[in-house]
Amino acid sequence: SRKLLPDGTRLRGDINVLMLGDPSTAKSQFLKFVERVAPVGVYTSGKGSSAAGLTASVVRDQRGEFYLEGGAMVLGDGGVVCIDEFDKMRE
Repeated sequence: SRKLLPDGTRLRGDINVLMLGDPSTAKSQFLKFVERVAPVGVYTSGKGSSAAGLTASVVRDQRGEFYLEGGAMVLGDGGVVCIDEFDKMRE
């Protein structure tokens, strides 16, 4: 969330980081480490996710009823969301 300091300075609330690098340079391991050490952290891979699934998904329970389940962006609210292999994510 955005903050306004007493001297009038405005601080941006969200920090976004994009990591790029050559194959086999431990980017995935770094993301998994960040997810483990963050107080609120969620890790997901683009291979098993869709763009819509980052926010919510519809799930059927054992009785056959449908309900909404929060995705990675919802579960990681106020914390860190690590999305690995973003380029392999389904539409």
